[in-house]
Amino acid sequence: MIRTSHTLLSVLLAASLVACGSASGSARPGGSEVTELRYQGSVGAVTFPELAQELGYLGDVRLKWIGNTTSGPQDIQSAATGQTDFGGAFNGAIIKLVAARAPIKAVVGYYGSDEKSYIGYYVADGSPIKGPRDLIGKKIGVNTLGAHLEAVLKEYLKRGGLTPEEIDKVELVVVPPVNTEQALRQGQIDVAALGGILRDKALERGGITPLFKDIDLFGSFTAGSVVLREDFIAENPNTTKKFVEAYAKAIEWTQTHSREEVVAKYKEIIAKRGRNEDTTAVEFWQSSGVRGKGGVIEAKEFQTWIDWLEREGEVKAGQVKTSDLYTNEFNPFGNGSAS
Repeated sequence: MIRTSHTLLSVLLAASLVACGSASGSARPGGSEVTELRYQGSVGAVTFPELAQELGYLGDVRLKWIGNTTSGPQDIQSAATGQTDFGGAFNGAIIKLVAARAPIKAVVGYYGSDEKSYIGYYVADGSPIKGPRDLIGKKIGVNTLGAHLEAVLKEYLKRGGLTPEEIDKVELVVVPPVNTEQALRQGQIDVAALGGILRDKALERGGITPLFKDIDLFGSFTAGSVVLREDFIAENPNTTKKFVEAYAKAIEWTQTHSREEVVAKYKEIIAKRGRNEDTTAVEFWQSSGVRGKGGVIEAKEFQTWIDWLEREGEVKAGQVKTSDLYTNEFNPFGNGSAS
């Protein structure tokens, strides 16, 4: 039922594009291009476009914050339906939306996992869970279904030798990230998927043990990308180029500056925007997690999840190709279109 509802939602979203077209975020009469981009942010965090704007990379392109996103899939759905002009999500979520014929294109990678920034799957100290087979019949807390945390978990189970029928017996429970640690400690779930500040704070408190990490399976990898609608790209080529260049340069800035410089700049940005936010989260920032310089996208960063979705029956074999999904054309650190 979950998979069916996700597919239907994607189809409806794609269909809605026919109705709304490019009414918002399209070129103005007379050929002028959009110079104000609507987007969703994240509480207590700084997005790369916000950093790019602070560093002066966006030039005359302005950002218009319309609220905060609840998840990656929601963010790209908002972009696909024209509620925002760009959004970012796990690459697997992008594949599913494209499979549902949503005319979107990934233009830059924006988050991922490395030795400093990763997703860990944790059990309480003393838990009898030691490996993949011990998860049969157990509850795993994730932030949302059909995205990064579910994909990594299922890959772990598959590599652990579980059959599809056995994997279906592992129960995924959606828990708000801020409540996941508590749910684990109270025994409401058996495994908690944690990342970033929530992981670091939980480890600081002690009493939990890592079962595995996403980087154990995939090494360092870029996991998610930012998308634009294809009609937006066609009608606003100069704005698209400026936006992606600024985005890529902001990523590269975090990749080449010290952790202390990045944290200081993020705290400055949060203070300036006046949303009454706590800056505690950014103090735990370790790295962007983005593998490619400036967010350059590699084909394997999509192919891995195409293979997974085909295996899961979420998309048909050959239904989506990597060339359908992304371009490095606008990234100054790239070498042209999909590679």
